[in-house]
Amino acid sequence: MQTELIFKQMLQNMTTIKSLIAGISREQAFWKPAASSWSLVEVINHLADEEVEDFRTRLDLTLHSPNNEWPPIAPEQWVRDRGYNSRDSWESLQRFCRAREESVAWLKALPDPDWETATRIPGRDPMVAGALLLCWLAHDWLHIRQLTRLHYEYLRVTSSPHDLSYAG
Repeated sequence: MQTELIFKQMLQNMTTIKSLIAGISREQAFWKPAASSWSLVEVINHLADEEVEDFRTRLDLTLHSPNNEWPPIAPEQWVRDRGYNSRDSWESLQRFCRAREESVAWLKALPDPDWETATRIPGRDPMVAGALLLCWLAHDWLHIRQLTRLHYEYLRVTSSPHDLSYAG
C-alpha cells in the first residue's frame, strides 16, 4: 500500500475542503436544501469530529489493540446534540484543519505499522488497518462531493429566476 500517497492526498483533500468552505457567507454556511439535509457548517464539523473520534482513534486501536472494542460513535446524532449548525464556520474549518494535520503527522510517525492487522467489528466482517486507512480517504471524497453539491444547490436556489440548466 502506498501510504505516502494516501497521506499526501489527505492533506490535499484538506486544502480542497478548506477552499469549499473559505469565504462563504453566513447565510450559505447554515443553509440547507431540506430540513433533513446538512449545511456546509454541519459537514465541516462532522469531518472534524470524525477525524479524531472515528478514524484516528479506531485506526490506532486496530494497529495497537486489535482485540479491544472500538468506542461507540453517533455521527448523525452529533449533528444535533453538539449543535453543529450554530457554530462559526471559520472556527469549525480551523478545527478540522488542525485535526487533519495532527492525523497526518501521527500517521507519518507510526513506526512500521502492519496494515494487515485485523480487528473485529460487531455485525461486520473483520477489517484490516489498511482498509480503514483507505476508508478514511474515501470518507473525504464522499463529503467533498456533498460540499460541492451544497454549493450547486445553493446557487440554484438563490439564482432564481435564472436557469442553471445550461451549466450541464
